[in-house]
Amino acid sequence: MIINKNERVKKKYLTRFGFYCILPKVIAMERIVEQGLLYDFYGELLTDHQKQIYKDAVFEDLSLGEIAKEYGISRQGVHDLIRRCDNTLQEYEEKLHLIQKFMIIRNKISKIDELMKNEELSRQELIGEIRQISDGILEEL
Repeated sequence: MIINKNERVKKKYLTRFGFYCILPKVIAMERIVEQGLLYDFYGELLTDHQKQIYKDAVFEDLSLGEIAKEYGISRQGVHDLIRRCDNTLQEYEEKLHLIQKFMIIRNKISKIDELMKNEELSRQELIGEIRQISDGILEEL
């Protein structure tokens, strides 16, 4: 396709208004990812009742009213239980740091993967770099 020099290509920019419309959605998505990670790591420490309601609210995206009707409790009760679960899961992470350690180790594994793709390093250099990263992983544990 040949573009005439006189034709201007329109570029779409994210306006300030568009940015402020998208920002709450991005924050909400980050919150859902955070809740998912917390549940994956610490969900088994919740009671069965808490797990069921938390899953319905976070993963199934059911409304408070739908959950309340299903379990025969008030909407306020569902809201309070979800808040307590969020707080409990956050407290576990603050004390145990499992997610933080997982993320650090995952980043180090990515570095190892990048090193393996680097064809400029000699075998000895590669082994040395990997050994250094693996030592760092062991220190994290």
